[in-house]
Amino acid sequence: MGKKALCYGFLRKAILTLGLVLFYYCFSIGITFYNKWLLKSFHFPLFMTLVHLVMIFGMSALSRVAMACYNKRSRIVLPWSEYLKRVAPTALATALDIGLSNWSFLYITVSLYTMTKSSAVLFILFFSLVFKLEELRAVLILVVVLIAGGLFMFTYESTQFNVEGFVLVLLASFLGGIRWTLTQILMQKEELGLQNPIDAMFHLQPLMFLSLFPLFVSIEGLHLSTSEHFFRSSDVHDMLMLFGILSAGGFLAFGLGFSEFLLVSKTSSLTLSIAGIFKELCILLLAARLMGDKMSPLNWLGFGVCVSGIALHVSLKVIHSKGEKLPMTYRTTNSDSGMEMLLHRRLTNETESSGEEQIEESSNKETGTGMKQMSNTTATTTPAGLSSDRLVSGFSTWTNDSKWDFSSEEDDDCYR
Repeated sequence: MGKKALCYGFLRKAILTLGLVLFYYCFSIGITFYNKWLLKSFHFPLFMTLVHLVMIFGMSALSRVAMACYNKRSRIVLPWSEYLKRVAPTALATALDIGLSNWSFLYITVSLYTMTKSSAVLFILFFSLVFKLEELRAVLILVVVLIAGGLFMFTYESTQFNVEGFVLVLLASFLGGIRWTLTQILMQKEELGLQNPIDAMFHLQPLMFLSLFPLFVSIEGLHLSTSEHFFRSSDVHDMLMLFGILSAGGFLAFGLGFSEFLLVSKTSSLTLSIAGIFKELCILLLAARLMGDKMSPLNWLGFGVCVSGIALHVSLKVIHSKGEKLPMTYRTTNSDSGMEMLLHRRLTNETESSGEEQIEESSNKETGTGMKQMSNTTATTTPAGLSSDRLVSGFSTWTNDSKWDFSSEEDDDCYR
């Protein structure tokens, strides 16, 4: 029964992860081509980003109200001290990551942006080691060499290479490493209560707006105020059309943020980047076909080398999780993948069950109280029942507050 349950749990977790990844792909690929298409004629990427942040905040607030009415309980609101201390660093890194990424579209192609952005895995790995979310292993050096070497081959003698755009997106990748490492810590700290992606986005957007606004004013403020798109516009219809297009991007950005946070909260920031590599292959193929991006055989070879580095790292994590013995303790803030969490919990539950059976066989009447106490202790660590999924405002929400549960009851305790 133990092996059968473990296989069943593995299958459920695999299906869950695949569904979350595909959900993320739809919004991520869509907004990538949307941004490139819009910025060909609208040269204000920071303003576009600010509009998207406002829309994300508004939709998050409406979703929270709908969930509060449905669940008959208020949503989490962090006190100012915790808000500024815990959320501000993540918001700053996220705002700069998104802003610089959108800015780079003014200078580089979708294919170069996509490939350079994949280097975020290196930075996520680096910061995961700094924050002790990942264990340092010598073979990780090979992973770093493969990814960095693949990126160099992809950009070497590229006919569509732009230094300014490349530096912008590389800096965005660096900030992305900080962003997703801090996001994972933020969402997996149970005491903060931000495991729900809607709550996380609601708390992040105001500080993200304030972080990016000074950069917008200094770089785009004057040009935008004198642009024919706004104050000098002579056609109200064109202005309304522009805001409609920006609003469509806001919906895509909300869906992307929702899917990203949901994927990170159920797995890890590294899983998000690994899934992103295979998504980027789809983007490269679409960019070459739809937008005429040119890629030489050396560029494709570089992409293959980079993907091999990612694949090696995935394989190492799988082998490491399978060969790992029963841990002494388990912490929900650990950045291990969802499968490692599942294996640890299964082994722990089986060991506890075996121990209880042995004690029950050797116990007598006088030790009954002790057994009862042990049962009560075990019961307190047993997760609550599976929450039912509902649709609110077009997005999935759950009846139990701060739970996002697609998996079995044994998996629920890590995502409250």
